[in-house]
Amino acid sequence: MQRSPAKPDRKRLRAERAGRVAEVLAALWFQLQLYRILARRYRSPVGEIDLVVGRGRMLVFVEVKTRGRGGSQEDALRSVNQDRISRAAAHFLMRHPRWIGHDMRFDVIFLAPGQWPRHIHNAFELAG
Repeated sequence: MQRSPAKPDRKRLRAERAGRVAEVLAALWFQLQLYRILARRYRSPVGEIDLVVGRGRMLVFVEVKTRGRGGSQEDALRSVNQDRISRAAAHFLMRHPRWIGHDMRFDVIFLAPGQWPRHIHNAFELAG
């Protein structure tokens, strides 16, 4: 018998939990580098951003990616939905106009078991 569509399966729940843990670890990573956490899991009608961090006049929109030991970071980087993140970033700026005019970049941070985080600065440019 198939599972009820109303109940998420265990694999999906594990992935969701792992993603939340990765976002907490990524936030700690940025705090250790003296960034201030401005938003976690920023949701807008057009998309979600895992982390929004700031330091000085730099505003950074961060996508957090988790990978197993054998997972390819290059594949994960290609899977980042740049349009969605760019639209959500524009929404963030409309809701928080004091950040308009600051330097801005889009970063990706990879987390995998037993490895140091891999932080890609300027992983992509603003889309659209």
